[in-house]
Amino acid sequence: MQDPFDTLGLEPRFALDLAQAEERHRTLSRTLHPDRNAGRPPAERRLALGRAIEVNSAWRALRDPIARAECLLARAGVLVGEGNEPRPPASLLMEMMEAREALTVARSHRDAIALEKLASAMRTRESALLEGLARAFDEAAGDRVILAQRALEDLGTLRYVRRFFAEVEAIEEELAS
Repeated sequence: MQDPFDTLGLEPRFALDLAQAEERHRTLSRTLHPDRNAGRPPAERRLALGRAIEVNSAWRALRDPIARAECLLARAGVLVGEGNEPRPPASLLMEMMEAREALTVARSHRDAIALEKLASAMRTRESALLEGLARAFDEAAGDRVILAQRALEDLGTLRYVRRFFAEVEAIEEELAS
C-alpha cells in the first residue's frame, strides 16, 4: 500500500484534521468514481479504479488512530505492529484485567449504567493516549529513536483500550437483544 498521507495529499501528522482528510477523500473519490470514467479507454478506467481503491484504503488508514500512528512510524523507519512494541507494564495489564472484570460484572447484572461508566472512563483514557501520541509525533520530529521510545508504548496501550471498546460493544449488543 502506498503511503496514505501521500495518496490523499495530506501533511503527515498524527493530529490530523479528520474533516479535511475526509473532504480530500470525497473529492478524490468523486473524481475517480467509475461512472465519471465510463467513456474512457479500458486502461484509463482500470487506472482510475486502482487509484480509487488506494484512496479508499488511505482514508480507512488515516481515520483510525492506530493505523495512522503505524503509518507515521513506518515513515520514520520504526518497525510497527503488536509484536514490535515494548512489553506492557504490569500496571497496565492489571488495570485492564480489573476493567474487564468490571465488564463481566456489568454483563452478568445486565447493568447498562455501569457499562456506560466503564466505557466513559476508558474514553477518557483513550483521549489522553491520543493527545500523548500527537505530542510524541510532534516533538520527536522524525527522530526514530525518540519516536519509538515515546509512541510505541502509548500505541500498545491504545490497542488494549480498543479491545476493551470491542468488548463493550459486544455487551451492549447483547443487552439490547
